[in-house]
Amino acid sequence: MGRGVSMLGSLGQREYIGGHSIRSSRSENLNMPLSLESLEVLDAIERKGSFAAAAHEMGKVPSALTYVVRKLEEDLDVLLFDRRRHRAELTPAGRALLDEGRHLLRAADDLERRIKRLATGWEASLNITVDDLVNFRALLPVIQDFYAENTATRLRFSKEVLGGAWDALVSNRADLIIGGAYEAPSTQGFQVRALGAMPFVFAVAAHHPLAAVEGPLTTIEIAKHRIVAVGDTSRNLPARTHGVLAGQDVLVVPTMRDKLEAQIRGLGCGWLPAPLAQPHIESGVLQARETVEVRAPGNFKVAWRTNTRGKALQWWTNKLEDPRLAQALLLQPPHSPLDQTD
Repeated sequence: MGRGVSMLGSLGQREYIGGHSIRSSRSENLNMPLSLESLEVLDAIERKGSFAAAAHEMGKVPSALTYVVRKLEEDLDVLLFDRRRHRAELTPAGRALLDEGRHLLRAADDLERRIKRLATGWEASLNITVDDLVNFRALLPVIQDFYAENTATRLRFSKEVLGGAWDALVSNRADLIIGGAYEAPSTQGFQVRALGAMPFVFAVAAHHPLAAVEGPLTTIEIAKHRIVAVGDTSRNLPARTHGVLAGQDVLVVPTMRDKLEAQIRGLGCGWLPAPLAQPHIESGVLQARETVEVRAPGNFKVAWRTNTRGKALQWWTNKLEDPRLAQALLLQPPHSPLDQTD
């Protein structure tokens, strides 16, 4: 949301105590130089690592962000960024300001959403995070049905990997997650419902050395070869991984489809969702190998916060109760090859 209005406060004229200049807490000027907009600028620069990248994300020119930061530094009489480094790096004072400021940004977002929800019953926006393994195409007809309701609620979808969906929910980046893997980090304050299960197969390229090994593969044999793993996108919760053995060489890739392609090329071995791997196993490009240690199917969840029950969220949670939709969400279409544009 736009946050051009400055927060009210009492930071103003200077007083001198012990020879040092400070701001008076009894200023007649009630407008603080610190605004929610300036905090958003600091947040974007810190996350993106540069003024240019932050400006691109915010739809502004870099000079506009530079002006906001310099004006804030002048008004606060504090240096916020260390400009001696190539990457935009916060000073200790800048870090403290941003850490506290992010609490204010979240509070402001929550306030705006609550006010609009109270007025209409429909949220101004609904942030939905889907796991990397969820077949997003299955959601397109549901999105079409939602828009037919003419709610004016804006939908924003994002994708996370492994524990990233739970991290998004816990960190208030998501109102609803579809396909949360593993168990919920906490059930307090969250409504969690099973979406379904997905089997996994241990697969290698037909020309991979493990394809020639007779009998079920042991962990000792597997550990001798590079494994391909997807990187957990969690920002705050501990990152998770699966199937990586002690001392094993690892190739980390962004998504499960990247992992599939890497394994097809023989760059490593690893567990793949059966629906995603099956067409390539049937074509002979991949081989499914039996292992001594069996992997249980992955269980996926739908979850949302119990204190945010607007009409849009309720609409979506009701739709996700359909078992046919749940099945479609967890099955990658076999007719969609890797090189097809999504």
